Amino acid sequence: MENKYLNEAIIGNKDLLATFTKKGELQRLYFPSKDIRQYINFFHTGVKINNSDLIYLHDDINNIYIQYYDTDTNVLNTEITNTYFNLKMVQTDYMLIKENVLVKKYIFLNDGKIDLDTKFYIHSELLSDQNNFVGCKIVDRGMMQYAHDFSVATFAKEHKILSHQINGSKDNIKRGEIYDKDYIGMSKDSSICYDIGVIKPQEKKTLEICILIDENKNISDMENEIDRITKIDLNKEYVATKSYWRKYIKEHNGLNLKEPENSYEEIIYEIYKRSILLFPLLVNYETGGIIASPEIDEGFTKCGRYAYCWPRDSVFMTKAMDIIKMEKETEKFYKVFCKKTQSKNGMWEQRFYTDGKLAPCWGYQVDETASVVYGVYEHYKYSKSEKFLKDNLKMCEKAIDFLKNYVKDWLEIDGIEEQYKDKVKEEIENERLKKEHKYHISYDLWEMCEGIHLYSLASIYAAFDSILKIYKILGKNVSEFENNRLKEEKIQKNAREIEKINIEIKKYINENMYDEEKKSYVRNTQDKKMDISILGAITPFNVLKPKEKKVINTIDSINLHLRTYTGGYQRFEQDHYMNGNPWPIANLWMTLYYLETGEKKKAKETFDFVIKTVGKHYFFGEQVDNATLEPNWVIGLGWSHAMFIIVLEKLYGDKK
Repeated sequence: MENKYLNEAIIGNKDLLATFTKKGELQRLYFPSKDIRQYINFFHTGVKINNSDLIYLHDDINNIYIQYYDTDTNVLNTEITNTYFNLKMVQTDYMLIKENVLVKKYIFLNDGKIDLDTKFYIHSELLSDQNNFVGCKIVDRGMMQYAHDFSVATFAKEHKILSHQINGSKDNIKRGEIYDKDYIGMSKDSSICYDIGVIKPQEKKTLEICILIDENKNISDMENEIDRITKIDLNKEYVATKSYWRKYIKEHNGLNLKEPENSYEEIIYEIYKRSILLFPLLVNYETGGIIASPEIDEGFTKCGRYAYCWPRDSVFMTKAMDIIKMEKETEKFYKVFCKKTQSKNGMWEQRFYTDGKLAPCWGYQVDETASVVYGVYEHYKYSKSEKFLKDNLKMCEKAIDFLKNYVKDWLEIDGIEEQYKDKVKEEIENERLKKEHKYHISYDLWEMCEGIHLYSLASIYAAFDSILKIYKILGKNVSEFENNRLKEEKIQKNAREIEKINIEIKKYINENMYDEEKKSYVRNTQDKKMDISILGAITPFNVLKPKEKKVINTIDSINLHLRTYTGGYQRFEQDHYMNGNPWPIANLWMTLYYLETGEKKKAKETFDFVIKTVGKHYFFGEQVDNATLEPNWVIGLGWSHAMFIIVLEKLYGDKK
C-alpha cells in the first residue's frame, strides 16, 4: 500500500470509517469495524475537459483547494477549482447513517466563458493478496470489485458508464483513454468513465457516486443491493445525515457549553464539538473496543500502527466519553471488551483488535492492567451504577491478584499479610537464585523503555485504591457480601493486604524515584530522565499531592527540560520519535496540574499552546511540528481529544 500518513479529515458511521487528504483524496475505507479491514490502495478521480489529458482532482498544478465540514456534522466538502478551465468542482463526502454506503456527490460549475465537454473518471485499486485475490465485474452504472469475502461496488445513481477498463488502465488512464471489451477480469485496479456532457458558462451539473461495501454474496443478491441503493433519495439522506450529527452534538453536550462569545471561546467550542463527532467514529459498537486513531502507517515504516485498542488509551477515552454522555459505549467497553480480552492470569496485554482478538504486541505494560481497574471505578463515579461495579467485580479482582503478585515479584516489598509473607519471601529467594523474575518487566506507557517506572507504579497504586473503594461501595450499599461470611472475611483480608502494599508502593516511590541531585522525581530507576508521565502520579492517580515541595521541584525541572521554545512540551528528555516534537497530551497534562494547584495563568499558557496548534478541521494530532505549529503526525488521536475534554471538564464543568 502507498504510504499515506496524514488523515486530514475523517467521516463515518457505526460500521464505516473513511479518511481523506486535505485535497479530498479518499485514503482509507474501513468496514465492518474501524481497524481490521481497509480496502483502498488508491481511489483516484479526475476529469477530461474538451481534448485535455486527465486532470486529477486530488493532484493538479492548476487546482486550488478549500476544504470544510458542513457545520456540526461529519459531512465533508472539498472545493476544487481548476484555474486553467475555470471549472469549479464541489465534492461532498458523507456516510449514510443506516447503510454501508459512502456517497460522493460532485457539483460542476463552469465559471468561464467557453463550453466545457466534461467526462469524469474513477480509477480504483483495492488491496489484494494471494489468499483473497481481487477481481472486477462491470455492472449497471459502475463496477463491482470483489474478493472471496468482500465486495466494493462503485456506481452512479443516475449516470450510466461511458467506458471502462478492467486490465491495464494504469498505462493509459492519464490520457483519459480507457477501453476494454471484457466486462469481467482478474485485476485489482480498474477504471470507469461517466459522460457529464457539455457544461455551458455558468451552468451547473451534478454527479452522485455511491460506494457500497458488503460481504461477497450471491451475484444476484449483490446486483439487487446496487439496484436498491440507486433508488434511495440521496437528497433526503444528505439532509438526514446532517440532522443526525447535529442532534448527536446536542445530545452529547455533557458540559452544557454555551455558544461562544469571542474568537478564543469559538475555537474551544469547535474543538469540543469535533471531539464529540470523532469519538463515535472510533468505537466498535459490537464489543465496545476503541481504536487509538484511524490508521496512518499500514507498512510499519515509521511506527507500530495505531488502529488498535490499547486498554490504557481507552480508559482515558472512556473518561472523556462519560463526560460527553456516551455512557452506554463506556459501559460496553468494560463489560464486553475488557472481559473478553482479559488473560487467564488477570492481566491485559498491550493492545487488541476491537473485536477482542489479540493484536501484534512487543512487550508487557503493567499500566494497561492497572488502568482498567481504575477506569471501572471512574465510570462508576459518573454512572453511579452499583450493578456495573457488581458485574465487573470478578474481572477487577482477577486483575488485582495479578498486580499484587507483580508488585511483590519486582519490588520485593514488605508490609503484606503474614500468610502471604513466607510464601512470597520463599518465592523471591528462589527467583534470586535463578536470577530471573516470574513476571516480565514492564515497558513504560510510551512503549520504549523497560524498567520500573513511576507512572506504572502510580497506576497500580490507583488500581488498588479503586478496588478498595469498590469493596466499600458494594459492601455498604448493596449487601454484596451479606450472608457470605467467608467471602466477607476474604474481602477484608484482601483489603488489609492491599492497603499495606499501597503504603509500600508510596514508600518505594519516595525512596527510589526521587533524585536528590536533580531535586525532582524521575521517570524510572534506570535512566532517571524527566518525563511528562511523572505527572500521572499527581493526576489522575493521586499518589502525590500537587503542592508537595518535591512535586513543585519536579515541575520546575519539567519546565526546564521539556518545554520547547514554542511553549509546547515534549514527552521526555531526548525524545527522538518523529523528531521529538511537542505533544498536545503533554501540554494538557501540564494544564491539569496547574488547575490542581490553582495557578490559572500558567494553566492558560499551557492550554493556549494546544488551542493555537489545532488542525484546520479542529482535529488534534499526536504531535505538533515546532516549526509550523501544525499537527504533523496521527491526526485525530483519541487520547489527545480525551485529554482536551478532561481539561474542559475542569474548566467549564460547573458552568451552564
